[in-house]
Amino acid sequence: MTRIVVFGPGPGFKGGIANFNISLAKAFAMQDDTETHIVSWINQYPFFIPRDFIDDKSQTDLLEKSGVTVHYAMNYNRFYTWQKTYHTIVELNPDFVVFQWSNPIQAFPVGYLIRQLKANTTVRIIADLHFGNRKEYAKTVKRLTNYAIKYADAYVVHSYKTACEVKELFPSTNFDLIEGSDNASNSTNKPILKLYHPIYDMYTPDPGFDVAARKEQLHLRQYVFLFFGFIAKYKGLHHAISAFAELAKTRDDVSLLIVGESSWQAPRNRKRDRLKRLFSRQLRAQFVSRREDELHYRPLEMIDRLGIRDQVAVVNEFVPNEDVHKYFQVSDAIVLFYETATASGVESIAYNFKTPIVATRVGHFPESVKDGVTGYLANPDDLASMTEALLNIIEQPIPSENIEAVSKSMSWENYARSVRKMAESIK
Repeated sequence: MTRIVVFGPGPGFKGGIANFNISLAKAFAMQDDTETHIVSWINQYPFFIPRDFIDDKSQTDLLEKSGVTVHYAMNYNRFYTWQKTYHTIVELNPDFVVFQWSNPIQAFPVGYLIRQLKANTTVRIIADLHFGNRKEYAKTVKRLTNYAIKYADAYVVHSYKTACEVKELFPSTNFDLIEGSDNASNSTNKPILKLYHPIYDMYTPDPGFDVAARKEQLHLRQYVFLFFGFIAKYKGLHHAISAFAELAKTRDDVSLLIVGESSWQAPRNRKRDRLKRLFSRQLRAQFVSRREDELHYRPLEMIDRLGIRDQVAVVNEFVPNEDVHKYFQVSDAIVLFYETATASGVESIAYNFKTPIVATRVGHFPESVKDGVTGYLANPDDLASMTEALLNIIEQPIPSENIEAVSKSMSWENYARSVRKMAESIK
C-alpha cells in the first residue's frame, strides 16, 4: 500500500490552487493500492491580509466517493498548528508528500514543514510549483521561495520557463529535467519533472443548458469573449478591455463578458479592517513592485471611459463551482492577455469546454496555446496584435476537434502517475 499526502488547501477554499490540490488528490486515490490524504490549511495567510479566501457558495462535494481523507490542521497565525501539522503528517507515515507552492507569503509555515520532515523522517518531499516571474521580481520573494522549497527532493513544473527559474533559484544544485513519465532512477541529481496543467474535470458542460436564453439574460451579442477568474493586475484585464474596445469600433456583434472577484474587494467598514489594509500596504512594499501594485487597480472603470458599456457584461463576484459552466458555454473564446503567466487554471477549464484561447506570448502560453490550432497568440503590450487575435476568433474560428485532441493528453490520471513514478525513483 502506497500512502500519499497532498499538502495544500482542501475543500472549502477559493481559487485555482485549491481546485488543483483536490483534483490531484483524487487522481492519486484512483490508483491501485493507494491511500491518499489531504493535509489542509485552516487559514492560509497572515491575519492582516484583507481578503476572504473561504468558498461559502459552492455546494458540490468535490471529494464525494473519492476515498480521500482531509485533515484541516495548518493555521498560518498559530505556530502550534504548524507543529500539529508536522505531527499529523508523521503519524500518517506517507511514502511521499506533495506540497503545492504558489505564494512566497506562505514561506515560513511551508518551509518549517519541509525542513522538519527532511531532518527527522525519510519521507520523500515533492514541491509542485505554481510560480513565475510575477512573483520573482523582488529579492525578498526569492529569499522566501528559496527558504521554503530548498530542501524538497524534487520539483514538478508546468512549463520549461518555470524549470529555468528553479535552476536560477538554486544555481549550485545539479538538476535533471525529466519529461513526462521518464524514469530518473539512474540519476544522482535532483529531478525537475516537466508536466502540464491538467484539464479540470470538475467543471463540465451541461448538455441541457439553454445557451440562447443565458445570452439574452446577460445581454450578450453573437460573439462573446470571456475574461474569467480572480481579477488581478498581472492577468491583464485592462489589456482585454482596451483590445475589445478597438474591436467594437468596427463590429457591433461582439460582447465582452467579465466574470470574477476583484483583488481590491475587501471589507472596509471596521477599524480592524483598516488595520489589515495598513499591514497589507506595508507587505506589498516588500513583495510587489510599483508597476504590479494593485492598490489603485480599477480596470472596470475603463468600460465607461471607453464607451463600451452596452457591449460589456460584468459579474463582479466569486462564482460557485456549480455556475462555472453558465459562462463558458455562452463564450466563443477565453481571453488571457496576461502580463506574466505560469500555468493557468482558467486555460485548463477552457480546454474542458473545448473553448479556444486568446493569450499573450508570455510565460508558458507559447508552449500550451498552439497558435491557429487551439487559439491565437498576441504580442504583449501590443494593442493592435491583441485586437487582431480577437478578430481571428471570428474570421478564422478554431475547430473544437483541435482542442479536444490536445486535451486528451492532459489528464489528471497521467499527471498523478508521472509524479508517483518520479517520487518512487528518488533514493
